[in-house]
Amino acid sequence: MTGEKRFFLDVRRSATGLAWMHRLSERQDMTALAIAQGHGVPDIVARVLAGRGVTAVGTERFLDPTIRDLLPDPATLTDMEKAAIRLAEAIVRGERVAIFGDYDVDGAASSALLKRFLDHFSVPSEIYIPDRIFEGYGPNPEAMRELVGRGATLIVTVDCGTNSAASINAAREAGADVVVLDHHQVGGALPAASAVVNPNREDDLSGQGHLCAAGVVFLTLVQTAKLLRERVPDAPRPDLLALLDLVALATVCDVVPLVGVNRAFVVKGLQVVRQQRNIGLAELGRVSRIGEPVNTFHLAFLIGPRINAGGRIGDAALGSRLLATDDPAEARSIAETLDRLNQERQAMEQEMLAQARAEADAELAGGQGPAVIVTASDKWHPGIVGLIASRLKEHARRPSFAIAFNADGVGTGSGRSVVGFDLGRLVREAAEAGLIVKGGGHAMAAGITVDREKLGALRAFFEERAAADVFRLRDEESLLVDGALAAEGATLALLDTLEKAGPFGTGHVSPLFVLPRHRLADARAVGINHIRADLVSESGGRIQAMAFRAGDTTLGQFLFNNRGRTLHVAGSVSGNYWNGNRSVQFRIIDAAMA
Repeated sequence: MTGEKRFFLDVRRSATGLAWMHRLSERQDMTALAIAQGHGVPDIVARVLAGRGVTAVGTERFLDPTIRDLLPDPATLTDMEKAAIRLAEAIVRGERVAIFGDYDVDGAASSALLKRFLDHFSVPSEIYIPDRIFEGYGPNPEAMRELVGRGATLIVTVDCGTNSAASINAAREAGADVVVLDHHQVGGALPAASAVVNPNREDDLSGQGHLCAAGVVFLTLVQTAKLLRERVPDAPRPDLLALLDLVALATVCDVVPLVGVNRAFVVKGLQVVRQQRNIGLAELGRVSRIGEPVNTFHLAFLIGPRINAGGRIGDAALGSRLLATDDPAEARSIAETLDRLNQERQAMEQEMLAQARAEADAELAGGQGPAVIVTASDKWHPGIVGLIASRLKEHARRPSFAIAFNADGVGTGSGRSVVGFDLGRLVREAAEAGLIVKGGGHAMAAGITVDREKLGALRAFFEERAAADVFRLRDEESLLVDGALAAEGATLALLDTLEKAGPFGTGHVSPLFVLPRHRLADARAVGINHIRADLVSESGGRIQAMAFRAGDTTLGQFLFNNRGRTLHVAGSVSGNYWNGNRSVQFRIIDAAMA
């Protein structure tokens, strides 16, 4: 690529204030041509592949990712052999195993994954998920001692435990071994467990730091199954591939990069989800009213939030129990409870978000405002602050925190970041500076506990440390476009080919197309704050489009004000199922005058 910027359709400032740029370099343009000619792939799909680093040679393998090709050797993870040996011993001896998980989707799926594996060998086990409000994240000494008191001789922590040295010492002193299966960043000395399998520990050279906890658990089960085949050759072999539905669910919902084996986990896991082998997942699909083959959107935005609702405002263990059960009546009951809790969560979120946005907008009025948005209230539910932070980040296009203070003036906060800014590091620096009680996380998300009297100093610290980087990122922000598409070119055949290039998400971003010079035939408000639009190409092709949650945004006003005019419209294509019929829909995320 030459040094000069490559504007797409010469759009330098769109309705949302962004420049539109070609995603592909000139070299990638040539790769796209080679992919299209060599593999019979439509030009637009070839551009999507080339823009994500796929080569002409690697195209065939990329379009059909397999676990066999992409699964790393589990033994390359530090401490994996120790963990597998200890698990295999527990299975051979029939020891009682306690599984200590986190209260989010990754924690629930990881816990259910291990429980199902142990159930296959008739090993007595129980899942323990801490209460988000009363116990907080990760193992605590009281719970660990309680599990040992109930007979556990091995405790396996999943999606937590790396930074829980005191709690793991308590379990060992009470008489149990502990194996940690985690993926979170390390915040100090590792605990003295029998094994700490975490691809993000500094001495792990496996290169698998993109795995979620369920991915780490799955690799552990692969290694343990291998040991058991050697030790007990006549034992019935578990069908590990049948458990990939849980790995796919966690991989999508934990927003880890969809690269390498993660992409294969999701592609193959979705095939298992669609077979409805896990009755808990099937029941969640039913209460979510999914009337089409399950895809990553359903996992992330319909099934995941219902599992999370238990951890946010209900019983934190509901999700793991649902994913681990084979009892149809129990599965139906839990799924319906989670659906009700999710509706309650949505109502609470709407009220909290309105307050948080009003506070943020007051700070942003009349200028560029703070680099990091920090909102707080003593009327908010601490289980929902992460959702509020995420919405604020989208609204203000900068890192954002939402904090819920209790009656004692202690705040539970959650933050979400923008691409390119490491929020986890900022939070660790705040902890080192003594401005928060505790905190941790990763580049894109973090959690904090803060005293009310330190809030002003924390805001000032965030501003001092973050302003230069955040405002530089905002200045450089642009919309990267994969290619141009006409309404008549957005066919079901194209959609099917695009799906083979997916699944899309973090690290494998969803394709972004522009419909050039399309007339906005209509734009009207529908549902809660959405806009439905009809777009017509210069040659008469027509496509229905949606701009979600856009009614009160600059994009929404732009669309309402330009009905009947010719626009360039940017967005993505997706399938729309209605009354048994499938059609292509365009999801608008930006627009500009043609």
